[in-house]
Amino acid sequence: MSIQSEIDDLWQRYEDDEIDAETAGSETLATLDAFLVSLEQGDVRAAEQVGDSGPDGWVVNEWVKRGILLNFGLRETIARDYGGVTYYDVLPLRGTADLGQRGTRNTPDGTTIRRGAYLGSDCIMMSPSFVNVGAHVGDGTLVDSCDTVGSCAQLGENVKLGANTLVGGVLEPVEDAPVIIEDGVSLGAGCRVTSGFHVGENTVVGENTLLSPRIPVYDLVEEEVLYGHLPSNRRAFTRYVESSLGDHDIFAGGAYKPAVVALDIEDDTLDKTRREEALRG
Repeated sequence: MSIQSEIDDLWQRYEDDEIDAETAGSETLATLDAFLVSLEQGDVRAAEQVGDSGPDGWVVNEWVKRGILLNFGLRETIARDYGGVTYYDVLPLRGTADLGQRGTRNTPDGTTIRRGAYLGSDCIMMSPSFVNVGAHVGDGTLVDSCDTVGSCAQLGENVKLGANTLVGGVLEPVEDAPVIIEDGVSLGAGCRVTSGFHVGENTVVGENTLLSPRIPVYDLVEEEVLYGHLPSNRRAFTRYVESSLGDHDIFAGGAYKPAVVALDIEDDTLDKTRREEALRG
């Protein structure tokens, strides 16, 4: 029986109230552990690219997200210890012995990798930073200080997260796509990417930019307004546009709302991004 069929069977039993954290035995826990190992080795993913760059080129693996939820629903919260600190959780932290074999490094005292997270080859995690269960971090990607990579978030190869950047996830509903950041993307310091937003490959995003499906993206290359997606090969930044609220007694000069403007990526922007590669050595 494949790991997918085992997870599907457990999910059905869990949904039918035939099994819970108290009744889950060693065989069930072994299945859950094997599932986490598959995530950590990159054999299974919450979402994967099956076509060209863009939202339509990705599919969500609902069974994988169900497997992650089962690891919360079928495990009991117990006391654990890490670095002399006692904490309470359903999962231990992920082991890191395999990272050195792939040339990936994480600085001490503050890099936290939860079980079920995948880090590829030649990745860098700076302190303090956090990668949650089900996240997939591609080869050569930099997770900088004070960054968070949410559950099931999918980061491609050679992605750069600037300091104090939040990449959300989306674990539930299981049919919804998580945040997806494709290969070669650079996010400036203080960016926020939430609610299943999709960033196309090789795009450079200015610092403190909020990318959320609720905020419009004005793509000046194709002259269209997009929601939930930033196309490939763009230079994007935040601007404020006039709100539909218009003039109001409270807003003396009218009301404005945040938006994202996307332009053709310029050669000098690419050059600056390439020079930062020296910091990865």
